[in-house]
Amino acid sequence: MSISGDVDPAFWAGKRVFLTGHTGFKGSWLSLWLQKMGAHVTGFALTPPTTPSLFEEARVVGGMTSIIGDIRDREVLERALLAADPEIVIHMAAQPLVRASYDDPVGTYATNVMGTVHLLEAVRKACGVRAACVVTTDKCYENREWAWGYREDEAMGGYDPYSNSKGCAELVTSAYRRSFFGGASKAAIASARAGNVIGGGDWAADRLIPDILRAVEKGEPVLIRNPLAIRPWQHVLEPLSGYLTLCQALWHDPAVAADAWNFGPRDEDAQPVQWIVERMCEAWGDSAGWTRDESVQPHEAHYLKLDISKARAGLHWRPRWSLGTALESIVVWHRAWRAGDDMHDYCHSELERFAGARFVHAA
Repeated sequence: MSISGDVDPAFWAGKRVFLTGHTGFKGSWLSLWLQKMGAHVTGFALTPPTTPSLFEEARVVGGMTSIIGDIRDREVLERALLAADPEIVIHMAAQPLVRASYDDPVGTYATNVMGTVHLLEAVRKACGVRAACVVTTDKCYENREWAWGYREDEAMGGYDPYSNSKGCAELVTSAYRRSFFGGASKAAIASARAGNVIGGGDWAADRLIPDILRAVEKGEPVLIRNPLAIRPWQHVLEPLSGYLTLCQALWHDPAVAADAWNFGPRDEDAQPVQWIVERMCEAWGDSAGWTRDESVQPHEAHYLKLDISKARAGLHWRPRWSLGTALESIVVWHRAWRAGDDMHDYCHSELERFAGARFVHAA
């Protein structure tokens, strides 16, 4: 069967999906998307990491089974996964912040590395799982500050504990795939590496877009640590569409799909932080501006891009929204939230705008 780059609602209708990290920013968006397509979703995660949170503001819990638990607790995770009896597993639970990893390196490694081991061990015992996607990050690569994008076969590395732990998670996933998941009767295992994800509903600390929104709401200049740092920015729905497409491919053609995959933006959307800040301030209006934070900062990479040629050719996946469109959507989303709009309905409308004609309401 040929692999299509489209997310197929008919495929997901009725599928049993186990999703870790469902209370986070990306996990909440993915939970809503899966619910809208008629999947039976069981989520496993810690309580929402921020107040406010997208999970609560969009009433994500209403359409799924939500289990509050810690992936560092192997027995609890295993019981939850086996009880859910999933056909598809998507592993997104993580300690996701570079700066937080400097404060708690032990917790970061325990969550991002051993949490992945615990998840894959549970999948080994779950007879009904046919596809599993382990989500890591673009920062898993050994960053050499190259001007070109990293490909999936580049060396794993990572300067800081977060990035390094995600490189380790990639190595764990590769070892488990080769050691335990070969053969037609086994689950097909893949890993997915996404760029810097942005979108409405992100209130995390020490992340660019939430920091910008917090500052402009207060009428204060945005403090920017590294204005010339270049990242592969993408709207949150872009990589999520990649994960869903990858799971479909794992189901239909595991020999091709059981591998590592990059999901990033077009080359022209790898922009410096200053470019993002200036356009967000312009879109917000009200004389919003920025200034450089001159305090001493921990190390962060200056230049990072992803090569998505493999996903284009092998999965027929492609980015849909430009960076400009993504930034505009964030400002509109945030203004709607501030105005008291129903964010559950608004998020569903956002999903339809992103998916366009491909999106079909589940019966």
